[in-house]
Amino acid sequence: MCGVADTVEGRFDMITLVLSLVMLKMEQDEELAPQTALVTELFVEDMEGQLREAGIGDPTVGKKIGNLMSSMGGRLGTYRQRLADEDRAALAEALKRNVTMAQEDEAEALAERMIRLHKRLRRSSAEQLRAGEIAA
Repeated sequence: MCGVADTVEGRFDMITLVLSLVMLKMEQDEELAPQTALVTELFVEDMEGQLREAGIGDPTVGKKIGNLMSSMGGRLGTYRQRLADEDRAALAEALKRNVTMAQEDEAEALAERMIRLHKRLRRSSAEQLRAGEIAA
């Protein structure tokens, strides 16, 4: 999709991109904000299971999870700022740095789709998100 590499890394990048957008929505909604920690815990639990399934052993799982969460935090901060500024060019540059791209010239298209999803999430109610729905 939009030039993202169809690799484990590219898929992780897209999961964190969408999760970042959901977390930004949750932060801005007083009803959802208290549940951001739970969503983060569920993400960590899932990633830990995925790493173990991929054959990563116990001694390194914690370190890898720490690295993944650090990466997620950095991306969340960058995406928060770029979306607030509504600077498509800066968002595209951030995506080039943070997303494993098969085609870097597609970063602008990915930025546009990210902005559209961000706007849809902002229009979504807490009830919709809990039901797994996103506003049109």
